[in-house]
Amino acid sequence: MSDLQLIRCAVCGAMNRVPLAQLQAGRKPVCGNCKNPLSLAPLAVTDETFATEVEHSTLPVLVDMWAPWCGPCRMVAPVVEELAGQMAGRLLVAKLNVDENPQTAGRFGIQSIPALLIFQNGREVDRLIGAQPKSEILRRLRQVVSL
Repeated sequence: MSDLQLIRCAVCGAMNRVPLAQLQAGRKPVCGNCKNPLSLAPLAVTDETFATEVEHSTLPVLVDMWAPWCGPCRMVAPVVEELAGQMAGRLLVAKLNVDENPQTAGRFGIQSIPALLIFQNGREVDRLIGAQPKSEILRRLRQVVSL
């Protein structure tokens, strides 16, 4: 099972087992249920979906708290997107727009963005504030995900 990645279909919600070799070769996987392409991009979460997608995830979760007007958020975005593809099946990567979802941002006391929150078993276990290099994000993720 270690050479398989589990990826949830954004269209039908089915979990798909995708061979790691297929992802590393750059092939684009499709859902076995609905045949739509599987997205390796970060999952957009909202106030309404946060609990279901993040707090009830069986995988560790990296949540990028961001806003479209934030320059440092745009600097971190490519790293977050890269991590979503590289760590598919081992880590769920999600993005929450704090302007559109003030309830969740307030619940976690987000006062500065970008804020990267790391969840494991439904609880926040670490937080990085501000634009961080990929090496620092990976260093912090090693505490919850085998890299």
